[in-house]
Order: sequence, then C-alpha cells, then structure tokens
Amino acid sequence: MHGIAHAKMSYNLLLLVVVLGIGGASQYGLQISIINSPAEYIKSFIHETWLQRYGSSPSEEVITLMWSFVVSIYSIGGLLGSLSAGYLSVRFGRKKAMLFSNIPALLSAALMGLSQLCGSFEMIIAGRLFSGVCGGLGLNIHLMYAGECAPRKLRGLTAITASTAIAVGKFAGFALGLREVLGVDDLWPVLMATNAIPALLQLLTLPFFPDSPRYLLIDKKDKEACLKAVKQLWGDGDHKAEIDDMVAEQEAICGEEAKSVCDLIRDRSVRWQLITLFLVSSCMQLIGANMVYFYAYNVFIKAGIPPDQTHYVSLGVGITEILTTVLCGFLIERAGRKTLLWRSYTVMALALGLLTATLSLQDSFSWVPYCSVALIFIFIMCFGVGPAGVLCPLLTEIFIQSYRPAAYVFNGIVGWILLFILGFVFPFIVEGLGSFCFIIFLTYCLCMAIFVFLVLPETKGKTMLQVMEEFNHLNYRGKKRQTALPQRKCSVMVVTRL
Repeated sequence: MHGIAHAKMSYNLLLLVVVLGIGGASQYGLQISIINSPAEYIKSFIHETWLQRYGSSPSEEVITLMWSFVVSIYSIGGLLGSLSAGYLSVRFGRKKAMLFSNIPALLSAALMGLSQLCGSFEMIIAGRLFSGVCGGLGLNIHLMYAGECAPRKLRGLTAITASTAIAVGKFAGFALGLREVLGVDDLWPVLMATNAIPALLQLLTLPFFPDSPRYLLIDKKDKEACLKAVKQLWGDGDHKAEIDDMVAEQEAICGEEAKSVCDLIRDRSVRWQLITLFLVSSCMQLIGANMVYFYAYNVFIKAGIPPDQTHYVSLGVGITEILTTVLCGFLIERAGRKTLLWRSYTVMALALGLLTATLSLQDSFSWVPYCSVALIFIFIMCFGVGPAGVLCPLLTEIFIQSYRPAAYVFNGIVGWILLFILGFVFPFIVEGLGSFCFIIFLTYCLCMAIFVFLVLPETKGKTMLQVMEEFNHLNYRGKKRQTALPQRKCSVMVVTRL
C-alpha cells in the first residue's frame, strides 16, 4: 500500500511539475535562445521600416542600437518581473501568481507576432520587455511553488525540474529557429510569437492543481486547505511528519509578515544565508557559461564542422544540458547538495584551465580542437549537474517561509542585473583578453568550491528549521539569540489555533 501511495504522490507531483515547467522556467530558456536565429531578419525589418517612414536608410550604428535594445530590454523586463514576484506570491498565492505570469507572455507574443504586419519594430522591443517580465516572474514563482509542494525526500528532485525546464526551453528555441522549422524570413514573426503556446497550455491546466501546502498553512493559516492539497499531491499515506515540519516552521515564524528584500539584507539572523544566496546566484552568470557558449561555435568550426551545421551542434549542446539536469535530479538526494556543488565547481575550474590552453594551441595541432570540444561538453555537463541544478532546491531550503519570497526576489535581482551588465561588457572582455578571459571564471569557480566545502551546511533530508539552526551557528557565532522566548510563547498560540 505504501508503494502505491508513493507512486500516486510521485505521479501527481510529476503532473504539477510538468505544468509548472510549461509556462514557468521554460519561458525563460526559450527567450534566451530563440532570439539568435531571426537576428538578421529583424535587423533587415528595422532597416526597411526606417526607410519607409523617414525616406532614408538608417546608419549601421542606428540598426545596431535598435538591435541592442531588442536584446537587452529582455533583462530589464526580467528584473521587473523578479521584483514583483515576492509581492504577488504573498498577496495572491503561488498558484495565482504563476497564472498571472502568463498574461505578459501573451501580450509579448501578440506584439512581436503582429510587428511586421503593423510595420513597427518598436512592437518587438515592447514584446521583448513583456517576455522578460514573464521570464523573471515565472522563473521565481516556479522555483518557489515546486520547492514548497514537495515532501522532504523529493524536495531536491522536484525543485531541480525548474533547471530542466530552462534547458528544455533553450532547446526548443534552438529547434524552432532551424531553417527547416520557423527560421526563415517569412516566418520570423511566428517564431517570436511561439511563447503564446506554453502560456495558453498553463492557463488551461494549472487551475486543476492546488496551491502550495506550505503557503496554505503558514501564510493563509488554512489547515484544512493544506491537508486537502497534501492529499491531492502526495496521496493518502501518512504525512504526519511533513505536516509537523510545516507547523514547526509556522511556530518559528510567530505569525510574522513576509519580509521585504530590505529586511533580508538588514536581518542578522539570515546573514550567511544571504551571503550564500548572493555567491551562488552570482555564480550562475560569473561562472563563464555564456563565454563557453560563445566560443563553442568557433571551436566546432575549427574541429571541422561546417558553419551551416553549427545550429545542429548547438542542439546537441542543448540536449546535453537537459540530460545533465535530469541526472542531477537523481544524484542530488544521494550525493547531497554540498558535495555536488563543490565537486562540480572544481571540475569546471579544471575544464576552464585546460580550455584556455587548448584554445591557445588551437592552430598548432589538428587534434587540439577535438580536445576543446570535449572540454566544452565536460564544462556544460558539470554546470548542469552542479550549479544549474542545485540552486533550485537550495533557495527553498536555506530560508524559512517568511524570508523565502524576498530571497527569490533578491536572487532574481542579482541574476538579471548581472545578465544585463555582462551583455554589455562581454564583447570588450573577449576583445581584450581573448581565450584568457577564462582565467577570471576559473578563479571564481575555485573560490566557490572552497566556500561551499568549508562554509555551506548540507541541507539534504533536513527540515527547514534544522537548516536554519545550522546557519545560526554561523550567524551568531556562539552568541545567544534574543528572540527565543517570544518564539516559544507564540508557538503555543499557533498550536492552540490549529
């Protein structure tokens, strides 16, 4: 009977995870990759529209500037979406906030899909802004919602599905952009509007699922709704230990309101959680993954792959990322978060060091480009198994309920600002340092490996309060907490009310 209940629990959670992925994190991945294929067509459309309006051809600088707006405005939208994620997830709940994220997706699809018909490249810029809002909001809510819906034993596996959804979204963007699909001059508006499909699918399916059990019990104080949600997602088994864990977390919060990002930054009780979050979030951008993708095309061409086939190789890279995030899901509950992180950072640093050497010797020996190709795939695999996968459950696990929405907002702010800055700085880094730019990222990877190994507590199989106590040893350094007595008094009131 226990096996049947567990199977049902996994099946219902799997359905929710798929639905969340369709319109959540996959939208972020889709918009990152889909913009590459129609670049020349959009630039040509900007040129033609300008010529029709003003009767003169725009300069190359004007077209480059407009194209920069098209690409970079996505990060601004993502930042706006991330900033609103905390408020919406607390005010309306995880489920309604997730449904709301599909509205900007549909708006962006309409604007970009009709831009050519209306003869307006400004509609593409506005559409990219709204798609960024969808990506920033959907990614944060997806991570929070999935992490809070899983029982302790499946928390890591469930949260990692957000990383898999990002990889699937990137792959879908590459695949749809192929010349055999939608990557031609006549169909680029249709390509840019494809994000409407996952948004509509999620709007039709997500209403059949419950909100996060933790949100219902801890934030809404609705135990009946929480039990109903637990039964729907986890089956009819004995989940008393999980409910007790939620109740204990509610007691620790003492009915406090959800914290703001300013509270998160100021509060000493979450100092080391915040430092950990900042370093791991920054690492997603500063780890050099974008640089590796940038160099991949040159390396593949040097290895003898024809330039017109590099799009198909990028599909292979996309598939590798999907498979490694899935692998991370199976490893994370066995190896643990800490082990996967520090080992993957170490291997990535080693791969970057060797890649610097092979790129410098690229023209010296015929076999060197093949070594570079192998190192690129090793790097991508370690990225998927380590940081890309582990960050998803880690965010949910190191913060208790009152701080969690603010933590996701902070994570989004850091990620989107760094993505925006690196988008501008990246060409100058490549121009100035060439392949030696990897030394910067190698150093960062090594520093992160040391930090995780020496500082980060293991969160595998622990309750949120146990993780909080581990961090308290760092936050207070042996000093007594001043809040212990009020918390105990409040806990009696909470238990009585339940």
